[in-house]
Amino acid sequence: MTDWLLPLLAALAALNLLLLLWLALRRRDDAATRELGAGLDRVERTLRADLADSGRGTRQELSASISLFQQTLLAQSGDVARTQNEQIDSFRTQLAAMQQAIADTLRSSTGTLTQSQQGAREAQDAALQRFGAGLTEQLRAMSEANEKRLGEVRNTVEERLTKLATDNETKLEQMRQTVDEKLQTTLETRLGESFKQVAERLEQVHRGLGEMQTLATGVGDLKRVLSNVKSRGVFGEVQLALLLEQVFTPEQYATNIATVPGSNERVEFALRMPGRSDDPAQVLWLPIDAKFPREDYERLLDAQDRADRAEAEAAGKALEQRIRDEAKTIAAKYVSPPFTTDFALLFVPTEGLYAELLRRPGLVELLQREHKVTLAGPTTLLAMLNTLQMGFRTLALEKRSAEVWQVLGAVKTEFGKFGTVLGKIRDQTQSVIKTLDAADTRTRAMTRALRGVESMPEAQAQALLPGAELTELDDEASA
Repeated sequence: MTDWLLPLLAALAALNLLLLLWLALRRRDDAATRELGAGLDRVERTLRADLADSGRGTRQELSASISLFQQTLLAQSGDVARTQNEQIDSFRTQLAAMQQAIADTLRSSTGTLTQSQQGAREAQDAALQRFGAGLTEQLRAMSEANEKRLGEVRNTVEERLTKLATDNETKLEQMRQTVDEKLQTTLETRLGESFKQVAERLEQVHRGLGEMQTLATGVGDLKRVLSNVKSRGVFGEVQLALLLEQVFTPEQYATNIATVPGSNERVEFALRMPGRSDDPAQVLWLPIDAKFPREDYERLLDAQDRADRAEAEAAGKALEQRIRDEAKTIAAKYVSPPFTTDFALLFVPTEGLYAELLRRPGLVELLQREHKVTLAGPTTLLAMLNTLQMGFRTLALEKRSAEVWQVLGAVKTEFGKFGTVLGKIRDQTQSVIKTLDAADTRTRAMTRALRGVESMPEAQAQALLPGAELTELDDEASA
């Protein structure tokens, strides 16, 4: 058992020595020495662990071997003891030699490393000193060159800035003079125009004040007119008359006419409806009456301006009742079929009043259903009148269509006669043309025959032929 243990220990020791040498050669500084010591500690711990493991195994084997070979070991114990002692002594000697060699090697390696480190440090210091000196010299040269260049650039920039400042001052002075001149001219022009505009505006304001005074006078007159019941009626009648004059001729409507025979009630305006008869006694009338309930409408507007809902509702109901009463009166006084249409028109002279009446729920339908009265404002009435005028024209065209056909028949007959007359004129014209051609031929023949005769002076010719001058004058007149 000890035969292979001793070589193993020797191999481990040799391995330890080689490891120490390798680490000593690879690491030449204090850190390498520490790492070498740590490696030795690790190797020693490993060897001890291996030896402990091997010892345990060896003890077990030895126990087994002792039990088996006790007799043999007892016999050979003396020889083994001597052999072991010799081997131990030899191993101790070899180990001491190895330790001495390792110590010598470490000392020599440490000295070599120290010398190498010292030389490297000195070389590095020298190189650093040389590099620092060179760098300092280069920096000094660069600094001097930069200072020189900066001085040149500074001088150039200062010269250019001075020149630029001089040029700028000159140009600014020129610009200042130009701007001053233009500003002076523009200021004088603008001030003149402004004063002129101010004078014109003041004149316009003066005229506007005069117009406002005239308008205020007109508004006052209109207010005085509208404050009178009779004047308000006249206002509505005048506006209605203007609308009728724009659309119809005076023969198509009548004013202040009794539409019901035997009645003294006269409607303000009535349209003469065509189509029933040409007898004036049997004319069909369309009554149109103008109403302007100003007080009720103004009370409604005042209540709405004050946001008084109760007063507005009361004024609206009063206005609605007033219109109903007026429609009832119109239907009773002026509507009487077959002398009139079965409905009448109630005209209100302002669009605001008409719009307010349209907003009353069911008022327009009630007037048409119960009283046969149609409500109309200025725009609506104008549209109605234009529609009626187009209807009147259509009826007139239909009524006179037979007369138009008769006229066209007579024109056709006369046109046939005109064709016959044109034929005769063509024949006569052709005969005249032939006669003129023959006369022209004879004239040319006479001219050729008289070509050799000498012409007489004009005065003598007129004396011999007194009719020639008259003929020339007739030719000039006809030309």
